[in-house]
Amino acid sequence: MSNEEKNLISEEQEFNQLIKERRQKFFDLQAAGKDPFDVYKVNRTHTSEQIKENFDELEGKEVTVAGRLMSKRVHGKAGFSDIHDRYGKIQLYIKINDVGEEKLKEYKSFDIGDLLSITGTVFKTKTGEVSVHITDFELTAKSLKPLPEKWHGLKDPDLRYRQRYVDLIVNQDVRETFFKRTKAIRAIREFLDARDYLEVETPVLSPIAGGAAARPFVTHHNALDIDMYLRIATELYLKRLIVGGFEKVYEIGKNFRNEGTSIRHNPEFTMIELYEAYADYNDMMEITENMVAYVAEKVCGTAKITYQGTEIDLTPPWRRITMVDAVKEYSGIDFNEIKTHEEAREIAKQKKVELKKELKDCTKGDILNALFEEYAEKHMIQPTFIMDYPVEISPLTKKKRGNPEYTERFEGFIYGREICNAYSELNDPIVQKERFLQQLQERELGDDEAYMMDDDFINSLEIGMPPTGGLGIGVDRIVMFLTDAYSIRDVILFPTMKPTSNQ
Repeated sequence: MSNEEKNLISEEQEFNQLIKERRQKFFDLQAAGKDPFDVYKVNRTHTSEQIKENFDELEGKEVTVAGRLMSKRVHGKAGFSDIHDRYGKIQLYIKINDVGEEKLKEYKSFDIGDLLSITGTVFKTKTGEVSVHITDFELTAKSLKPLPEKWHGLKDPDLRYRQRYVDLIVNQDVRETFFKRTKAIRAIREFLDARDYLEVETPVLSPIAGGAAARPFVTHHNALDIDMYLRIATELYLKRLIVGGFEKVYEIGKNFRNEGTSIRHNPEFTMIELYEAYADYNDMMEITENMVAYVAEKVCGTAKITYQGTEIDLTPPWRRITMVDAVKEYSGIDFNEIKTHEEAREIAKQKKVELKKELKDCTKGDILNALFEEYAEKHMIQPTFIMDYPVEISPLTKKKRGNPEYTERFEGFIYGREICNAYSELNDPIVQKERFLQQLQERELGDDEAYMMDDDFINSLEIGMPPTGGLGIGVDRIVMFLTDAYSIRDVILFPTMKPTSNQ
């Protein structure tokens, strides 16, 4: 047996012994009629932040705080400790003369991780730290397991995601990340509400998975005896609301795609989608760049952020370049000179570009997009709008004015990563039905992410939808940039994880 294995066994034994000791303390408390889990409420008067910010007003006055015991330095007849609440930490001072011998002994028995309420007077130590001089206390919940910061379990990086509740306790920077996430979502709402957008809710369960090219999660409704899908996008329902006359709508909500996980992808993720009648994709670019900059200012105090060591300037206006020009710039191939699908297929052969279907089934547009992903996408470090996508890969988008091979669609990129997708929305029901039928052919060729036919959506377009601009932004990806998070799992409180053997 190696020394490392011996150390692991020793740590495991020590960890188990600590659990045993904590449980015994709990049983002793129960026997003494002091069950901490019988506490129902704490009449807290102040948070740690309020005490620090209002010290001049509170000095010498009695307060009651509550939180988790995170450090304890109590020896002999007095000592200091810290409790943490949502807003930070506050130092505590306890002395035998104030609480008595029995209460001091009880306080010394508390373990790191225990939850306490503390009553005392506010003062400042000789070193200038705002503190609470304890006059009374109560154990409000017992921590039966030690926090894992020094135990072998934390060496597994997955532990932070599997036990996020522990991660939030021991890592202040993680808590700050999720405070910033909340600020970001609040700022998105502020921005759109100020522009007179109406926030709405649309179904999460649908008989058709529409609005995006993705593989859905399938479930079954027992009472109706039909298969249903967790939504992959909110798009088609939101556009029905445009038909209904709402004119400006948005929804912030969860989407679900039955795909793999990575540092950029989680099967359950948050999107903001918005639609505006009488607007086009140029308006959506203006909204995107201004909204992202606004959110950055609210969350970070600046539109210039640093992500993974690279400075990113989110200040509008962002760079605009067509997909054709981007491919020409980074691969040297000018698709303005390529006239046929066969010419494009020859280019794909020469470049050995990765395609999503067999080469013989690929169009010029398919290959242009593949070349963009291979050669150009990674260079989009500063915020950039890639415009005018091929019609073959944009089934819900109006054709480009003056060039029907392309569409009025853009995607926004930062640090080589897509953050948004937007269109001048297709509102011609006849063309939309043709596009859906083309997508059904793609399904027959093996593309299980192709769009499904949605007859009711076609019906809504036949009622009449005005010219409309639409936009979808990945909220998780925006938060990643604003918090300098390497992985999408770092900005989702409970990311999707493969169950462990004991789950």
